[in-house]
Amino acid sequence: MSNNELWKLYKEKKSKAIKQKLILEYIELVKIIAGRLYISYNSNVEYEDLVSYGILGLIDAIEKFDPDKNVKFETYANFRIRGAIIDQLRNLDWVPRSIRQKFKRLEDIIQKLQNKIGLDIEDEVIAKEMGISLEELNELYSEVSIFSVISLDEKLSENNNYDIPSDEIESNPESNFMKEETKRILREVIEKLPEREKMIIKLYYFSELTYKEISNILNISESRVSQLHTKCIIKLRNAISNLF
Repeated sequence: MSNNELWKLYKEKKSKAIKQKLILEYIELVKIIAGRLYISYNSNVEYEDLVSYGILGLIDAIEKFDPDKNVKFETYANFRIRGAIIDQLRNLDWVPRSIRQKFKRLEDIIQKLQNKIGLDIEDEVIAKEMGISLEELNELYSEVSIFSVISLDEKLSENNNYDIPSDEIESNPESNFMKEETKRILREVIEKLPEREKMIIKLYYFSELTYKEISNILNISESRVSQLHTKCIIKLRNAISNLF
């Protein structure tokens, strides 16, 4: 039975058996998303836990998805699965306070420099502003990388960016405006990033490559990819924070 036929039957009958088949059909998507987040968090959480959280998002996506709308289920489910994992991690508050404090200081410094000189900020300038060496700054990037991805996801979640546009938009124009404005700002900021940073964002989020694959393409170490990724995320988060 094809996926289209499964969706048609599920929409008509809403049976548990068909739902189970759909869950099994798309479980690999959960594993892929959980795996990418697992790498992003430097293995500070259990992969199996991320998969469990993601399955809850998949079930929610299956229950709420409308196959008659012009949206692929994989696209819709990606947001729901990722959002469910991020929400659960946020509820667990697993990031140490010290990491949050270090991230906040780094974010504040980069935002200050970002407002002053733009997005092309050399690491040497950031290190000097923070009063630390370049080596210490790179260590800091690596240390806070476990929090950087979830911090951006939290900021996007605050702007309702996980939801795929639907008929509900017409009854909530303010929410829709914020969502579209967030996307516009993100696109603009990404295009203005230094070329290597822009490549990392596009390869990681749009081409869905791993740090290892990106390091091979850019001919830099995986740790450097992680450091630059963290720096990019802070810039994107700052851009969202400046909305209105």
